[in-house]
Amino acid sequence: MPQLSVIVYGPNAQGHLTELLDSLEARPLPAAEVIVAAVGDWARETAAGHAPETVVVPLPEGTGDAAARAAGAARATGRWLHFVHAKDSLPAGAPRLIAERTAELDAGDGTGTDTADGALVDVLVFDHVTTTWQTAGTPSRDGRLLAAVGRDSLPLDESADLLRLTPLLGNRAVRAEFWRAHEEHLTTEDEPQAAHAALLHAGRVACLNQVAYEMRELRPESLPPLAPEDRFDLIERYESLLALAKDRRAARTVLYDLMMRDLVRTFAGENLPDAVAREFFRRASLAAVRWRPEQHERPAGVEGVRHALLEEGAYTKYRAFQAANRTRRAAKKAVRTRKKQIGAKLRDQQYHRALTRPVDPDLAVFAAYWDRGVACNPAAIAAKLAELAPHIRQVWTVSKENAALLPPGTDFVVPGTRRYWETLATARYLTNNVNFPNAVVKRPDAIHLQTHHGTPLKRMGLDQKEHPAAAKGLDFNALLARIDKWDYSVSANSHSTRMWERAYPARYTSLDHGYPRNDVFYTSGAEEVRAARERLGIAPGKTAVLYAPTHRDYEAGFTPRLDLAALADRLGEDTVLLVRAHYFYGGAASPLTGLRRSGRIVDVSSYDPVEELCLAADALVTDYSSIMFDYANLDRPIVVYADDWETYRTTRGVYFDLMTDHPGQVARTQEELTEIFASGAWRDESAAKARAAFRRRFCEYDDGRAAERVVRRVFLGEPEESLPPVIPLEERTPAPTPEEATA
Repeated sequence: MPQLSVIVYGPNAQGHLTELLDSLEARPLPAAEVIVAAVGDWARETAAGHAPETVVVPLPEGTGDAAARAAGAARATGRWLHFVHAKDSLPAGAPRLIAERTAELDAGDGTGTDTADGALVDVLVFDHVTTTWQTAGTPSRDGRLLAAVGRDSLPLDESADLLRLTPLLGNRAVRAEFWRAHEEHLTTEDEPQAAHAALLHAGRVACLNQVAYEMRELRPESLPPLAPEDRFDLIERYESLLALAKDRRAARTVLYDLMMRDLVRTFAGENLPDAVAREFFRRASLAAVRWRPEQHERPAGVEGVRHALLEEGAYTKYRAFQAANRTRRAAKKAVRTRKKQIGAKLRDQQYHRALTRPVDPDLAVFAAYWDRGVACNPAAIAAKLAELAPHIRQVWTVSKENAALLPPGTDFVVPGTRRYWETLATARYLTNNVNFPNAVVKRPDAIHLQTHHGTPLKRMGLDQKEHPAAAKGLDFNALLARIDKWDYSVSANSHSTRMWERAYPARYTSLDHGYPRNDVFYTSGAEEVRAARERLGIAPGKTAVLYAPTHRDYEAGFTPRLDLAALADRLGEDTVLLVRAHYFYGGAASPLTGLRRSGRIVDVSSYDPVEELCLAADALVTDYSSIMFDYANLDRPIVVYADDWETYRTTRGVYFDLMTDHPGQVARTQEELTEIFASGAWRDESAAKARAAFRRRFCEYDDGRAAERVVRRVFLGEPEESLPPVIPLEERTPAPTPEEATA
């Protein structure tokens, strides 16, 4: 019996079925079967031309989605069902992720069948991205909610907010037995109703806080138009769902809030004929009063007024309120726009006046991470500049909210202020690890130094054109205009040099000098290592593992990918986890709370500088973060946790295959990660061999003197041949390990 049945259903809408089946065929999964409930000849012929093991269920033209889903489910033999519309898509590796998570639930591992009330997990929900006719791979807003629930399975009454997830059948898998038991309630043409009903009927619900579905929104103008009366279906949907949840207070409250939100939006946003609008408002008003939970409080502000008028059935008052609100918003917008125009014009005049002044040869401006503060390569360069050329005055650009965090005595300017623009206009040196604003003019006698802030595994710059989820509407023409201002680009290795020149094609000079921020890994001694661990509260003899995952462009915010409590439990009391990512701890009842109090898990998400964390750690666990390239300088163990490599590689784009050219060991599941540490493989001979090859490739120029080379070349104007040569890798001595530092 397969673990998962992927049921593709519906007509071959706008030809998208072909690419969906191609993606499934390219990555076959033994634990899954593919069934195509093909509606019409075109879909049937398309499905028949794919892998022979694909089961094709031919259906007549015009068969509805509900009937197609039912026909596919009737042929399914898997333990779990995943319904995928023929117009949609699956990210690479999605069936594997779903099959593995459902297998965990079936194994009775404490989050599935092995529960106190004996209830099965009937529904697994997961994240998705949205693609339209204009954009691709836009993250949903569901990620944070899924992350907040975590990996525990819960009755819906304890996690009613899951009803707020985007109501798709595609972003949830259902247990086959559960589907068949409730099929009459789930077989409806209204997909959102079926998606909500699945949660309401489920014994328990579990989450997978990873992207495993891609919803494609077809252009409305390409679809048959809705009749005005079709809007009444929205009211009927919620009345049906609220009836189903009438004795479940938490679920009913959430559904009522959703209903009121959708009713108000539909009434305000749809240009309905007056007769239809009046009838919609009348029915919506009756539903609002009929289903309002006891002691329910309306939202504050304008939204609360809308709800009150709807419940009152005051159609004329509501329309008058709408008109007044539109007038008020238009007036406020006009005032704001005028103020912005006047302010922008004034700043523009001040900036251009400042551009007529001579450039100050002893003024250097530094910025890092979009004006976050003193950090990264710019900070290391600034420190060395103060040592070698103290006559050059340094000014940092820092956002207003971060100004209080600056080291004492730091001269700074706040973006947008008069002094900010005057400083940028007259500085000889402008150093940044990202880019200065588009409006900054490149003066002929000013020098722009781009330091970057990582070694590229993921696609960057112009290479993001093929990956819209990563680019997120990036203006590539503006990007080209910014990079044309660069005079120098700092690089840590030949790979970076080649990728920067490809992704950022301009006339700058590449400085193959190493990353200045990594100098500390060669200049620090045992005292600095011990001090870093003491600041973090790591007792001597403890093994500190730094866990530093990267951001996913296809996810909404940060979502934890590891069960830290389980990992800490398996690693034992002698291991401390340093976690550099925001985690949803779940309150006092969370198992993480005790681990944090005992010091076995330390949240270092806001700890700076990150280089100190690296010095303190005995090993690094990361996924695709560029921290691995920096940490490799220490020649300490690195484990890559790549549970969603296929999805990341496809949606973000990468420059090389990390699964082949990795820096130590690779885990694809949490169990594999735990076993790597339990068995000692994290620091065995094969891990050391892989790390050595990785260091040769990516730590090429980092030797402890990168900042000096950059300062001498850029700020002091010394020729390339007079700079300190790069020390060969085999002759370098990294900072001692924590074990060596305490010996």
